[in-house]
Amino acid sequence: MRIDKYLAHAGVGSRKEVKKFIKDKRVTLNGTFVRSDKVHITDGDVVCVDGEEVRYQEYVYYMLNKPAGYVSATEDNFDPTVMELIDDYHKDLFPVGRLDKDTEGLLLITNDGQLAHRLLSPKHHVDKTYYALIDGIVDQSDIEAFDDGIELDEFKTKPAGLKILAVKDGQSEIEVTIQEGKFHQVKRMFIARGKKVQYLQRIAMGPLVLDSKLPLKGYRPLTDDEMNSLMNHDMIK
Repeated sequence: MRIDKYLAHAGVGSRKEVKKFIKDKRVTLNGTFVRSDKVHITDGDVVCVDGEEVRYQEYVYYMLNKPAGYVSATEDNFDPTVMELIDDYHKDLFPVGRLDKDTEGLLLITNDGQLAHRLLSPKHHVDKTYYALIDGIVDQSDIEAFDDGIELDEFKTKPAGLKILAVKDGQSEIEVTIQEGKFHQVKRMFIARGKKVQYLQRIAMGPLVLDSKLPLKGYRPLTDDEMNSLMNHDMIK
């Protein structure tokens, strides 16, 4: 494997950043400074950046703050995909679950299929929390209806937690927590109550919470604390 790909795999930086590290003589291979990003490494080689050994990771986990206009897929014939926002190279990366094209917020990008299955499996009931701006006045009757489950065309939703944050000028700011992820589910639930979602952002998935400092289109590796909470979360064991 080329050394620039290896370092990107290990989460050292983007391919562009890694090339600069090599140019700045910050990367060594078996104790010798690397002069080209095209150098190949093999089993047993020791790669260091700034004197610290870098080890390859089989699985990687990124938090992405998805912007509107991107589809949650690895490829699409018509629209840009969230994977086009990921500069770091790693084999078989994919988004865990889907956010609608016009929905923003938290999206987990990984190559760990088993974790993705546990997060998305209906039997694990993993909470997904959204912030939304609603065209209409959300009130106690909506809270009770969401708690009972909303009748949609082909199914009744599981009980959902609805919290009113603010009401002003005919609009409502809310948070809603669901355990499913049906097509346009949050939007359809509010339509069933005679209201319309103007803006939707996912802010949490299980124990994973969107980093408020992460800009739209921005992504970063999960921290150790985030990884521990995700791997040890009771609902996805």
